[in-house]
Amino acid sequence: MSHSRYPTEPSDSAPLPAIEESTPVAPVPRAVLFTPAATPNPAEADALARAQQGDHQAFSHLYSLHKRRIYSLCLRMVGNIAEAEDLTQEAFLQLHRKIATFRGDSAFSTWLHRLAINVVLMHLRKKGLSLISLDEAMEPTPDEGPGRSFGTPDASLAGAIDRLALERAIESLPAGYRLIFVLHDIEGYEHNEIASMLDCSIGNSKSQLHKARLKLRDSLRTYPRQEARR
Repeated sequence: MSHSRYPTEPSDSAPLPAIEESTPVAPVPRAVLFTPAATPNPAEADALARAQQGDHQAFSHLYSLHKRRIYSLCLRMVGNIAEAEDLTQEAFLQLHRKIATFRGDSAFSTWLHRLAINVVLMHLRKKGLSLISLDEAMEPTPDEGPGRSFGTPDASLAGAIDRLALERAIESLPAGYRLIFVLHDIEGYEHNEIASMLDCSIGNSKSQLHKARLKLRDSLRTYPRQEARR
């Protein structure tokens, strides 16, 4: 995908981090979204082992392998290009500090993604931004129908989904909706994990996700009409 409005990759000239330090709504199919690689290739495993021993070139190799995906994750979470670039750099600085603590209990990419998510959440808290809207209730609003049903297949979201339209729809979500949608439907966290991360109730997490899916569904329905007018 290539469009200037919502790039998912950082510039190739990005500096290397310093080494010195309801109406039931179905999830958007994850097949069209990024998921971390489950198993590293031998070259990555070798670079990881050497980086844990302090090899700076090996760390640079890991950065090259994962920088685009971490940038994409940060951009989806904050919806701001400049912030996403800064947070990507910060995530790799954190990786450099903590890489020796990785013990292989999960895939390295999964561990790195969790580290990056924690960096983003800390950034949002320091900004004083409310990560979720605590006044969101489980009760439906008039145009949403019953608010307690989640995950039932929705024919309107099934079938072909244009990736560009999906990226733009995610970008347009309010910050709290976008954050929970990314954590649950893209990164695969369960509601109890999200509730712990965001210091909210499980029910609140479910409600926010439900509303995010409704907004995405509406955006994806109107996208063809919007394109036709251009």
